[in-house]
Amino acid sequence: MSAPLMHISTDEVPPSSADCVIIGAGIVGVSAAYWLARAGLRVALVEKGAVGAEQSSRNWGWCRQQNRDARELPLATKTLALWEEMAADIGEDLGFRRCGLLYLSNKPSELEGWANWGRFARTAGVDTRMLSAAEAAERGAATGQSWLGGVWSPTDGIADPARAAPLIAKGVIKHGGHVVQNCAVRGLELSAGAVCGVITERGVIATKMVVMAGGAWASSFLHQLGIKFPQASVRSSILSVAPGAKGVPSALHTGPVSVTQRGDGGYTLAISGCGHLDPTPGAVMGAKHFLPMFAKRWRALRPGGLQAWRSGFETRAHWAMDQETPMERVRVLDPRPSQALVDKTLRRARRLLPALRDIPVQASWAGYIDSTPDGVPVIDADVGIGGLILAAGLSGHGFGVGPGVGHLVADLALGRTTITEVEQYRLARFGESQWGKVAKF
Repeated sequence: MSAPLMHISTDEVPPSSADCVIIGAGIVGVSAAYWLARAGLRVALVEKGAVGAEQSSRNWGWCRQQNRDARELPLATKTLALWEEMAADIGEDLGFRRCGLLYLSNKPSELEGWANWGRFARTAGVDTRMLSAAEAAERGAATGQSWLGGVWSPTDGIADPARAAPLIAKGVIKHGGHVVQNCAVRGLELSAGAVCGVITERGVIATKMVVMAGGAWASSFLHQLGIKFPQASVRSSILSVAPGAKGVPSALHTGPVSVTQRGDGGYTLAISGCGHLDPTPGAVMGAKHFLPMFAKRWRALRPGGLQAWRSGFETRAHWAMDQETPMERVRVLDPRPSQALVDKTLRRARRLLPALRDIPVQASWAGYIDSTPDGVPVIDADVGIGGLILAAGLSGHGFGVGPGVGHLVADLALGRTTITEVEQYRLARFGESQWGKVAKF
């Protein structure tokens, strides 16, 4: 079944013109639209399906600095305060709270890696605390077992994947922006190498600025424009259990399984990094870019089936602007989860946390994590077409930094000082070898 998701009412028809059109209403798209609308621009946020219906509602909900790659850490740090600022301005509960994140381990090598990261992160002002065996056992009392050690990051937290993107979209509307669901964008109109319009299934929106925030769909869309964006998608399978467990930490990571408290009091259960690599035309044609990542993570990834290929979200075929496109045939990517992986996750969680043993399963679902070759997103206003900004490839950790990515996009669009450096997010970096550049988290 699909992941739980709040649904909101939006416009039926897109405006005839806008200062900026944002394609895709996941956490990045809604956040970019929010910051632009708040800055006074006439914004049109256009979504082929429902707001937040794909990976933005199918993730754990972690909002972390802990164990971030150095290229993303400044953005992750800035984003925590942005979650609070957005919620206060919109006047809605996004589910964000700094509950702290707890990591436990019995592997010396893992603890050494966390300690090394912590020494670096503390120079950037991050509050990260290594735990002794006694401290880990105390904080991890719900497991009923001893631990060699762990990490506690008290200022990190979680938000609610079921509510965050839809409520931020309401913030776009509050600031005068237009949000249109069930309206696919088929392509762009160009004049002298720059954007002059957006072609949707319901007409053309005249504009000189576009943000492509289409998640797993971004690569095939850009392919229509002659822009190469290497992207592969991993199918992640997770589940949730009902409320009722007592004493379980709000956010806990261990090697066997990770758990996160949901907005309704239940828990999301998942195995970190474990997923299925469903082949797609885009992934096959761009395989050379991903060899370093596959070499590093082959133990956690398993070969998948043909679900992704049939869905068409990474097609390399060209579509016509006056005919139905893959985005209209598949409004929402809702892949089948791996039942074997779901069952394995549940067994591990109940073995780790006795409080979960009698708690029934609520739901299970899967989602496609759009990944770049180095595991770091692309946020770039110089991709070869004037007025086009790319913000995609969040690689499985985009929900937590979504508000910050949106703010960075708005900074680029408005020509103002960016909240962090942007050089590390350039699309052009994939013209170089990726060996040794895969994100370290």
